[in-house]
Amino acid sequence: MASQTPISPARLLSKTSHVLPGALHVTELHFEVPLDHASPSGQKISLFARSARKDERPIVPFSATEKENKDKKPYIVYLEGGPGFGCSEPQDHSLTRHALDRGYQVLFLDYRGTGLSTRIDPRRVGAMGSPEEQARYLSMFRADSIVKDLEAVRLCLTSGWELELQTWSIFGQSFGGFVCLSYLSKYPQGLREVFMTGGLAPIKRTPEEVYLALYKKVIERNEAYYKKYPEDISNVKAVARHILTGGPGQRLPGGGYLTIDRLLGLGMSFGLHGGIDAVHSIILSLAMDLKQYNAFSTSTLMSLERQVPLDANPIYAFLHEPIYCAKPGDAANHAAFRAGQNFEQFSWLRPGIISVSEDHSPLYFSGEMIYPSYYSSYPELEHIKDAAQILAQKSDWPELYDEDQLRRNEVPVFAVSFVDDMYVDFEFARETARIVKGIQVSETNRLYHNALRARSDEIFAQLFKMRDEELD
Repeated sequence: MASQTPISPARLLSKTSHVLPGALHVTELHFEVPLDHASPSGQKISLFARSARKDERPIVPFSATEKENKDKKPYIVYLEGGPGFGCSEPQDHSLTRHALDRGYQVLFLDYRGTGLSTRIDPRRVGAMGSPEEQARYLSMFRADSIVKDLEAVRLCLTSGWELELQTWSIFGQSFGGFVCLSYLSKYPQGLREVFMTGGLAPIKRTPEEVYLALYKKVIERNEAYYKKYPEDISNVKAVARHILTGGPGQRLPGGGYLTIDRLLGLGMSFGLHGGIDAVHSIILSLAMDLKQYNAFSTSTLMSLERQVPLDANPIYAFLHEPIYCAKPGDAANHAAFRAGQNFEQFSWLRPGIISVSEDHSPLYFSGEMIYPSYYSSYPELEHIKDAAQILAQKSDWPELYDEDQLRRNEVPVFAVSFVDDMYVDFEFARETARIVKGIQVSETNRLYHNALRARSDEIFAQLFKMRDEELD
């Protein structure tokens, strides 16, 4: 394994505990780590986490030794999808119940830049100096930095514990699985076991290869949408015509603009359980607004904004393509925008080419793609537009994965992979699984990408069955 940046323990700034309904003991933790772990004396950022364990009140009070041992239950750390999203509260996440029943305590850590950790505020970043300085700052929020934060927090929380308790388990959903693979590559000595759902990253593929594959699945999901809701062929076109005749774009309650790109960006939900129905609900509301008022209502537009919340989660926009820049030399260069123009179904990406005629040909929604136009239609993203362009052209990204280390892997890894995943190409996921030594993978065509939330009992049954059973 290539030499890695040495990690110092995070500094614990504060720790407060509360008991929630359901006998859940939650501790709120604030840490301090370097912005750049290679410069530990430089700028600092804060990390926020919540740990959860069962609140135990025995008939006979715990002795001091028993209390100390109770607090040393092995950790399982939840790694959220994204990039750019913080964790939900422990009482609201399906992992909590399943993990506590198996004897873990659970840590929900907000990645740097998200949740209650030091956040990325585009307005503040936009005032930091030149676009180049802003881009340098924003580049520090990828998985290569996240895994160093995780290792620093592990060293802090388990300091002084028995050696066998100092390693921890990690559980990555979607992008969280990408982080798992980076952690396995860089700091495997900190890991006891790894669980992943929909997170086998395409580690050997370029950004453009990734999107060329993903668009094909997005086309399939569009066809499923219009098969279920054929009336939306005309509804979507009616909404699009209204947008086009309204000039530069319909003003949204949050300050941005409803453009064709933003409308069709609703397809980002198509790969989720219930996603097709959620998009139909918004399209139906938009179409009914036009029939009744010849204008869109504020409540409908607010629903549309909430569906793709890039203003609230800007990392998802400017670091989405760079998560596929796995090694130095890779540059995103708006790969989703470029790849989409290879498909006739997405001809609306080409300048001046969009058909909203009243015929039976549907307008195709995009999927999990970020387009350059979003930096003009989302008001928060406008503040970092120039910096985001620099990041799109950046090619000197640090390495995210160490294939040699993954091929030598000794950490138990258990993954669920979705055949019809619209966000992580199934064949590329298989390609990655063949690299990771010892991985066990359950492949299913019965579940979609958000099954951890929508079908959690099935997911945990599959994962823990793999963990508990011995293979000959």
